[in-house]
Order: sequence, then C-alpha cells, then structure tokens
Amino acid sequence: MGIRIKKHSVRFIFLILILPLLWLMSRSVRLDISAAQGFLSGLPISLSAPLYVISYVIVTFFVFFSKDLFWFMGAFLFGPFFSALLICIAEIINAFILFKLARFLGRQYVEKRMSAKYRNLDERLKDLNFFWLFIFRAAPLIPYRFMDLAGGLTAMSFKRYLLAVVLGTPVKMFWIQYIIFSVGLSIFNDPAYMMEYFLANKTMLFFGFFYLLLALLAVVKIARRLN
Repeated sequence: MGIRIKKHSVRFIFLILILPLLWLMSRSVRLDISAAQGFLSGLPISLSAPLYVISYVIVTFFVFFSKDLFWFMGAFLFGPFFSALLICIAEIINAFILFKLARFLGRQYVEKRMSAKYRNLDERLKDLNFFWLFIFRAAPLIPYRFMDLAGGLTAMSFKRYLLAVVLGTPVKMFWIQYIIFSVGLSIFNDPAYMMEYFLANKTMLFFGFFYLLLALLAVVKIARRLN
C-alpha cells in the first residue's frame, strides 16, 4: 500500500525546502549595485523610482541579505525621504507576498500538527495587541522577511498585520535612510564615524536610544509570549 501524503503536508515541505534553497542560491549571487545605480541614475525619476521598487521586491525575495545594498543605493539615488518612501512601498508588497505564501503553503499543516502548548501560543499571537504588532514592525530587531513568513503561519488576521506594516515600516525606514544618507560609505571605512555622528547629532542620538528601547520591549514581549 502506497503512502498517502496530504496536500497540506506537501505544501509545507515545499515551504521548508524553498527557504534554504534560496539562501544557498543567494550565496552564489554577486550583485553589482554600482552598475544598477549608474543605470537608474541615467533615467528620469518617473522610470527609476518604479524600477527601483520592482527590483527591490524581486531581488530581495531571491537573494538573502541584499536589502542593505538597496538601502544604500536608494539613499544615494533618491535622498533619505523619497528612498524611504519607495522602500516602504516595496516592503508592503513583500509583506503581502510572503504572508500569503506562508499562509497558503504552511498554515494548514501547522494548524493540524501543532501540540496543545503551541496551539495556545498560536492563539496568543492571533490576539496580539496591535500596539505590539506596530512595535515589532518599527523596531530594528526582527528581519522583515522572517516576520512576514511567521505571521502567515499563525492565525493572525492579515488586515491587522498589514496595518502594522503600513504604519510601522516608515518609522524604521525613515530613520535608517536618514542615517545612511548622512553617514554614507564612511560607516564601512571607519566604523567609529557612526559614533561620532550620533554624538554630533543629538536628535539622532535620541532616536537611537528610542530604537534601543523599542528593541528591548520587543525582546521582552517575545520572551513572555514564548513562556
């Protein structure tokens, strides 16, 4: 008698396999950001902006750890505020794709296979206060890719999650893009320059402490939810 594998198990196995495959593939990919930046800089902004968003969505889906390169390229091409807006648009699209992908491929399997302990955790995540959803999205702690996938695997409402994405992502991205634009490549040539920048810019130092507080709050909340 053949072994019957249910559809939800096949979909979940596919989800589990595709992530390490993408990670392995991304290790062999070398992105020429300077060439991409040169190409986009020669286009009118009506073309370069949408191409930047499309490239961000496609490349960051397949190539892990490529977002930092796009953040730098965006800051130099479009300035801190417009680049942050474009990144937020791309991240909203990413959130939709990854959340729905995880929900379709993995949610049914997780729901049927989870133990009583994790079923209780699933219910608590489902009913997570919107304030904490916003904090998780705004704090520079959990990578967006993993947050989007994890959200799709839970019973969390997509509408609530998407609202947290729309409101929380700009808080993080505007801060990051402003620092990148201000510090530039000096962060690579002289890491100590970052500290000098914060000491010379009290407002950004204040926001740095604010972000540290958000990250600590997120860690405490996650620890409590897991217990």
